[in-house]
Amino acid sequence: MEKNNHIYLSDLHFENSQWLSELKFWKDEIVTFNHRLGEVVMRYSSQEIRAKIEHFHNQFIVHSEVIDTLKKSIKQNEKEIANFAAAHTIAVDHVHFKDHTGLREEMETQRSIYGELKNEYFKFLSKTM
Repeated sequence: MEKNNHIYLSDLHFENSQWLSELKFWKDEIVTFNHRLGEVVMRYSSQEIRAKIEHFHNQFIVHSEVIDTLKKSIKQNEKEIANFAAAHTIAVDHVHFKDHTGLREEMETQRSIYGELKNEYFKFLSKTM
């Protein structure tokens, strides 16, 4: 797919679309996770459990903000791709575009962070539900 840190526009667009779908899924999951935290709040009054609930709630807020930032970056990248495609209509299928490795690394990092948070959250739920 890649060649000398350059990639086809269609591949960049596809990757951006996949990331936007993944981010939307994460946002939806966070809504569900927060709802579930509300159920835990109703069952427990211990300070230890309440502290964990607050921890997860805060982490979900932070992660939602990161998702919003990533969405903006991806949409900006899509705009750059669209502008390039509009300016180079004949060569768009044959020309490589500068790869968005920085954006890919951000997504991979956030995917890892979010995965760890979910694992921690599910362990907490298994003890409290």
